[in-house]
Amino acid sequence: MNAPEYIFEASTKPSLPWHEVPLIRATEDSVKGYGCLVDDPEGFEIEITRWPQQGWRPIDEGTGDEGGWVEGTFKGDWKGDVLYGENEAVNGHYVLGWSTDPQKASAEAQTAPRDQVLLWHMNYHPDGGQMFFPLDRRPFVIPAALPGDNLTPDKVVAFWCDGSRGLYIHPGIWHEGIFPVEDSQRFLDRQGAVHARVSADIGQEFGVYLACPLREDSVKAL
Repeated sequence: MNAPEYIFEASTKPSLPWHEVPLIRATEDSVKGYGCLVDDPEGFEIEITRWPQQGWRPIDEGTGDEGGWVEGTFKGDWKGDVLYGENEAVNGHYVLGWSTDPQKASAEAQTAPRDQVLLWHMNYHPDGGQMFFPLDRRPFVIPAALPGDNLTPDKVVAFWCDGSRGLYIHPGIWHEGIFPVEDSQRFLDRQGAVHARVSADIGQEFGVYLACPLREDSVKAL
């Protein structure tokens, strides 16, 4: 599979059914296994995955995990019906999703309520963890799934974060960019510097888009 294109016109994507993703309130208990909540980003350590052993000879102790991390501002911006992301830490620019059928979605004017993101793509980073901390202290949503290459739509959840704390995810956790609940939002992003990325084109693989709710009243009780 070739690396996906992240900047495109929404209308180049087909109309597909939607798979509803459960929205879960992010708490210490609900994010266990995925990562943890972050009260203060200052000095927060990012897990760096050690380079895998290639054969019977082991990696020398103290080596293979020295790549460190990078950080920068991640911006989420709605333009009409299309949600765009920009990650300064890795110089990334993305179409994250849209609020309505991509064949109808307009990047010029809002034509549908922004109460969901129809997500077309997810990825994970095998080389390190990733922290998102809200600089504007407003609510946001992050889709996620536990590690393993056999991703399916039913394994995806979305975490509702109230904006008072950040969210850290472990290496290997499937995710996508952060979804602002309002028109735009900024986050401190800190992640492994190698920035290896494994992708899944949800629409191509499963014939659906993942419908991630953006409203607190959609939160499911655990």
